[in-house]
Amino acid sequence: MNLSEKRDLLSVQLKESLTDLDKALEALEYSHRKCVIIGEKPEYDLEEQESFEALTARFARAADILTQKALKTLFALLQEDIRTRIDAANFAEKIGIIESADRLLNIRELRNQIAHEYVRQNLNAIFMDVLRYVPELKTVIGNLKNYALRFFDIK
Repeated sequence: MNLSEKRDLLSVQLKESLTDLDKALEALEYSHRKCVIIGEKPEYDLEEQESFEALTARFARAADILTQKALKTLFALLQEDIRTRIDAANFAEKIGIIESADRLLNIRELRNQIAHEYVRQNLNAIFMDVLRYVPELKTVIGNLKNYALRFFDIK
C-alpha cells in the first residue's frame, strides 16, 4: 500500500470515528440533560441510579472512541508516532484540540474510574465528576471535528 492509499484509508477511518463520536455524543447529551435535572443527592432511587449509570457508561464510551480511535487515527494521518497517553495529550494540546493536556488526561482517568469502580460510596462522586466533565468532553470532540474539517476536509 502506498502513502496515498494509506492516507485515504486513514481519512475514511477518521470519518467513521467522527460519525461514531457524533452518535455517542447524542446519547451522552441525552443522559446528561436527564442527570442535570436529577442533580446531586446523598442517595438515588433506582430510576435515578439507572440514569446516572447510563450517563457514566455513555461518557466512558465517548471517551474511548475519542482517545482510542479518533485521536489515534488523526495522529497516524499526521504521521506522528505517539506512544503514551501523556504524549497524546501533549500533542493534542500542541495542535489546539485541547486547551490543556491535563484535561484530556483527566477525561481518560475518569473513564478508567468508571470502568473499574465497584464501591458504592464512590459512585456518587463519579456521577458528579461525569456531570462536570461532559461539557469538557463535548468541547474536545468539537475541536477535533473542526481540526479534521480544516486540515483533512472530513465532513
